[in-house]
Amino acid sequence: MQQVEQISVFLENKSGRLSEVTAILSEAKVNIRALALADTSDFGVLRLIVDDTEKARKALKNNGFTVGKTNVVAVAVADRPGGLHEILMLLHSAKINVEYMYAFVRSSGDSAVMIFRFEKNQEAIELIQANGIRIIDGDQLYAL
Repeated sequence: MQQVEQISVFLENKSGRLSEVTAILSEAKVNIRALALADTSDFGVLRLIVDDTEKARKALKNNGFTVGKTNVVAVAVADRPGGLHEILMLLHSAKINVEYMYAFVRSSGDSAVMIFRFEKNQEAIELIQANGIRIIDGDQLYAL
């Protein structure tokens, strides 16, 4: 599978809600591999890549959280100045919109890993691969 499962957790924007999520995942023995948090004045959306999506989703739902599941794309980006820009220009030239993106943290190497949500995931995957850029599947990503 070329796409990676991501869970999105909807949180009230108030003190302690984020730590509730991390406590639930810790208790369920779910490891967080990457995350991004976006907020407004009333609520936040926590996007997570975890080592066991289904276990995380069930644990959070059982504790009253609203949880969604989305497919995203993990891309190996050249770890040098301009590496990300080259991919973004490729997508722009093909008129493929990036809805959001965030970094997947790992030890230093030849490439960084970016998590993307595209307007057209499959079209973006085909374009990226056709240009010799590596897509990282879920199993590989969870093992990094």
